[in-house]
Amino acid sequence: MKPFFVLVKCQLGKAYEVASALAEAEIASEIYSTAGDYDLLTKFYVDADTDIGHFVNEKVHSVPGILDTKTIITFKAF
Repeated sequence: MKPFFVLVKCQLGKAYEVASALAEAEIASEIYSTAGDYDLLTKFYVDADTDIGHFVNEKVHSVPGILDTKTIITFKAF
């Protein structure tokens, strides 16, 4: 399994709805509320052969209330 993070910017007033939708979809291993340019920080794990771009496009971007995302791909845990 390979981990990656997605910062999520939500429509105003929709952060809790987006977080709930992601949690209910059971695709994120962790979801955090954040302050600043993005509203949520989400952590995902996918199989090594899964295309992260397709995963984000199909599973994350389809959640209503999301305005923008920034994907952070990780390489090694310390």
